[in-house]
Amino acid sequence: MIIGFIGDIVGRPGRKIIKENLSKLRVEFNIDFIVANGENASHGFGLTTKNCDELLKSGIDIITGGNHSFDKRADMEALLKTDSVLRPDNYPLGVSGSGLAIKEVNGEKIAVLNLMGQYGMPIVENPFNWAKEKITYIQEQNVKNIIIDFHAEATSEKRVIMMMFKGIVSSIFGTHTHVGTDDLTICEGTSYVSDVGLTGCRDNVIGMDSTVPIKKATTGLGGHFDVPNNCKSILQLIVVYLNDGKAIDAFKIKVYDNGQRVITKAFIEK
Repeated sequence: MIIGFIGDIVGRPGRKIIKENLSKLRVEFNIDFIVANGENASHGFGLTTKNCDELLKSGIDIITGGNHSFDKRADMEALLKTDSVLRPDNYPLGVSGSGLAIKEVNGEKIAVLNLMGQYGMPIVENPFNWAKEKITYIQEQNVKNIIIDFHAEATSEKRVIMMMFKGIVSSIFGTHTHVGTDDLTICEGTSYVSDVGLTGCRDNVIGMDSTVPIKKATTGLGGHFDVPNNCKSILQLIVVYLNDGKAIDAFKIKVYDNGQRVITKAFIEK
């Protein structure tokens, strides 16, 4: 099985570059299943029903979330009733929806587990203990292909998840910071990256127009962050080859709006 993962999609520029490129990438690399984090897909904050439909039609199979999942609450409450949208599974009891989906792809089962870290985030259950229970449950369903989107601020939290579950799950994809990290690795059959990086505007501050972030940094006075309508954009996609639930190869492809591509192979621990 060949899977793809897209990090935080930020606003219209992110959706646009996905619409223009993803279906072609899916064919070119024979990708069977694509997961994308969409909590920033609607003008940087949340996900609307309309934008969700746009992303699914562009070739994404499952949309995961994070701390902005409920920014468009009415839309999200409806979307979580479908089988294509997740929110972090370790939100407290009583929150709508789920963070776990189990699908069948080409005769194989695949599980997607969406978790959120604790540092700098809303109140959630302990993600490490939560993950242990959920992964045990997934394994009891005879699922070998297990994908985790860990939406967390601290890279140390993401490394803890990697150390706990290397050799147990297929892939761990870090999201949330919008800044891609250079640590794509396969270790004991588990592919890992601390942060995939945003898909959207690349010539500003984490996908947002730089005016307000600069003002906040220099004066302490904030404001509403806006996603520019016109910018230089990037699509960041990680492709992982799975065999019997184990990652055997992986690479990251960055597609720029000018057509340029950069492909980086994963380091495989021997």
